[in-house]
Amino acid sequence: MKAAVIRKHGGLDCVLVEEIADPQAAPGEAVINVRAAALNHLDIWVRNGGRGLPLTFPHVLGSDAAGVVAQLGDGVKNVSVGDEVMLNPGLSCGYCEYCNRGEQSECPSFGIVGLSRPGTFAEKVAVPASNLFPKPQHITFEEAAALPLAHVTAWRMLVTRARLQPGETVLIHGIGGGVALAGLQFARLLGASTIITSSSDEKLARARALGADHTLNYRTEPDLVSRVREITGGRGADIAFDTVGAATWPANLSAVRRGGRIVLCGVTTGAVAETQLQKVYWNQLTILGSTLGSHDDFRQMLLAVAQTKLKPVIDSVHPLEQARNAIARMENAEQFGKIVLTTTR
Repeated sequence: MKAAVIRKHGGLDCVLVEEIADPQAAPGEAVINVRAAALNHLDIWVRNGGRGLPLTFPHVLGSDAAGVVAQLGDGVKNVSVGDEVMLNPGLSCGYCEYCNRGEQSECPSFGIVGLSRPGTFAEKVAVPASNLFPKPQHITFEEAAALPLAHVTAWRMLVTRARLQPGETVLIHGIGGGVALAGLQFARLLGASTIITSSSDEKLARARALGADHTLNYRTEPDLVSRVREITGGRGADIAFDTVGAATWPANLSAVRRGGRIVLCGVTTGAVAETQLQKVYWNQLTILGSTLGSHDDFRQMLLAVAQTKLKPVIDSVHPLEQARNAIARMENAEQFGKIVLTTTR
């Protein structure tokens, strides 16, 4: 089968599309014919070799996928050959105390498809069958592939971790990426007001077209925090929704109200930031880390998507053979929405 692989860590030139052996379904697993797979910043981190990843080369990149079940391993009962499915990319042991209480993303052996095992940028992929969910009928395979990682991450951040309530105000940094856009979609769906930031007026205009209530260009805005306070009547945002990390962390501490919540899932601008601890305790702030989501988070997210006929924002669709160009577009922050790869199978 064709797959986008790396044979070593490094730059874009390390991404190769070549023929590798088809995967086989082990007990409890299923092989799916991948129709579409979406890109995430995780793909760049894996390619660069973050934290000395112990990969077996050649390593297939990619975490998100939608396709058709082609083969079942022993003991699989939740899906059948021919089912149209999408993948929850979070991996867990299935039997520890955290998995037993339904918190798979807190499992000590937690991993991600494309990081802990071969990924989805291929014509076929073998995955645990328990990670497969029915594709909502109102979306295409490309749209289904764009949902999993970004949307379950945003759902867990807002619903499970920050416990967003209707009427609250959410500050969302760096619109354009998949998780930030999913956060905007879910915040609107749940009845919240949104304040969106970006350095691009074009992206801010597109966010307004998607229903953003307020938009701020952080490059031209002289005082972002003051503007957030002004918009909220001096109160501050209830929730800061952050996928950015170091660059936005100081603003979060000042832009949320007393008793507000800061929920963080990514560090695309750096993992080290200074924290003014006085603001944390004096303003009684809650700081929440969040990674992907549990199977229940995924199930709830899909129910919300199906009930409201929500569709993810797709930036562009590319054939698998153009994986390198697609990754370059993401790496250059040119996208607004998810970038998707498609296969011929």
